[in-house]
Amino acid sequence: MATSTYLTNPTVNLAPTTGGTPVDLTDQCRSATITLGVDSLESTAFGDSGHRFVPGLQTVAVELEMFLSYGAGEVEATLFANLGTGTTQLVISPSGTSETASNPEYTIINMQLVDFTPITGAVGELSMITASFIGGTYARDITP
Repeated sequence: MATSTYLTNPTVNLAPTTGGTPVDLTDQCRSATITLGVDSLESTAFGDSGHRFVPGLQTVAVELEMFLSYGAGEVEATLFANLGTGTTQLVISPSGTSETASNPEYTIINMQLVDFTPITGAVGELSMITASFIGGTYARDITP
């Protein structure tokens, strides 16, 4: 049973290189999804009665759904500059910029933007794109 109601209002900042100058994409972002995990490395040995695993390298994937906009510092230019670099940094929190236990901030460094659609649209609709990022390492921060 849910114990609280949570209204999401994420902040999304993208830097072209880890530690670089971030671009705030919050006002253009409609949804942000972070998937975290670790590789499972098999450590089964003689005498074990089942498979055993230990954690390996971190895995991370991010999908951002955004309203498409053009121009310097806008969505298309920012994503194009990051396509395939493998050095992108994303900082995403679920609600605002103040980190707390109820608003953790995730910083993901050295991500690779693997794809996005720079031109898409239909008559009478706002152009929406999805940008997919993979790789890198993540950290979770809850300290104010």
